[in-house]
Amino acid sequence: MALDFAAGCVGGAAGVLVGHPFDTVKVRLQVQNVNKPMYRGTFHCFQSIIRQESVLGLYKGIGSPMMGLTFINAIVFGVQGNTMRMLGRDTPLNQFLAGASAGAIQCVICCPMELAKTRMQMQGTGEKKSKRKMYKNSLDCLVRIYNKEGIRGINRGMVTTLVRETPGFGVYFLAYDVLTRSLGCEPEDPYMIPKLLFAGGMSGIASWLSTYPVDVIKSRLQADGVGGVYQYNGIMDCVRQSIQKEGWRVFTRGLTSTLLRAFPVNATTFATVTLFLMYMREGGECSIPDSEPPSVQLQPLQTQTHPTSM
Repeated sequence: MALDFAAGCVGGAAGVLVGHPFDTVKVRLQVQNVNKPMYRGTFHCFQSIIRQESVLGLYKGIGSPMMGLTFINAIVFGVQGNTMRMLGRDTPLNQFLAGASAGAIQCVICCPMELAKTRMQMQGTGEKKSKRKMYKNSLDCLVRIYNKEGIRGINRGMVTTLVRETPGFGVYFLAYDVLTRSLGCEPEDPYMIPKLLFAGGMSGIASWLSTYPVDVIKSRLQADGVGGVYQYNGIMDCVRQSIQKEGWRVFTRGLTSTLLRAFPVNATTFATVTLFLMYMREGGECSIPDSEPPSVQLQPLQTQTHPTSM
């Protein structure tokens, strides 16, 4: 199991580096003022951030997911693996339940991590060199929020994170299980890696599509209060105001960049995990992982983000 944790950390780091720019674009589009929008769409947002803030602007807030990555992947791999062993049978329903359990428990780390990430991503919007930085880095962001608002402050958005991550991880593990079985991903298959890349990427897309509206509300709640001005009184007030001002299309804001991010992030993450385990296991075995029930050869990794993590 320790080897699975290590592989998850390595693979997750690769996924974060590949997907963080898309996540920054997603958050900017989700929370921008509809009355005075800065960005017309995904590609315009990319261009604007690079032009106004340099390429480094796309990587704002990356410190937070990199810091929380080890704990999140350890929790996800550990809980998912133990739940599958406890359930005993490798069935689609059990895959969903095991993934959902892992998603729910890792929210303890995921929520504060994404709060800091979101605040850092919104800091200095449109400025190449911020004149006045509210937060020095992700850790400073969490410390300042804690000093001002306490535990409740650093857990802002916890309910929406839980609602997003629980079914999101369940769908991911379920979709991955179905796809790998359908594609016939066997260790001796010369096309195993491309198949795993495809299965991981498509599973990430399925997971995001199943919970994306909740992610929009989560981002808005976590970005709310920057500068001391609060716009929403809670989840339902955020939903009501968002629909009232922007209609139902508000729940698709940033979806393009999210889907563009989901495939390469999950594909990169899983490929890295696969290669890491193949290299580390004795005798060059490529079955993953042998600590799981015999019928479960391959287990996915969700990244970020989710979201959180995906």
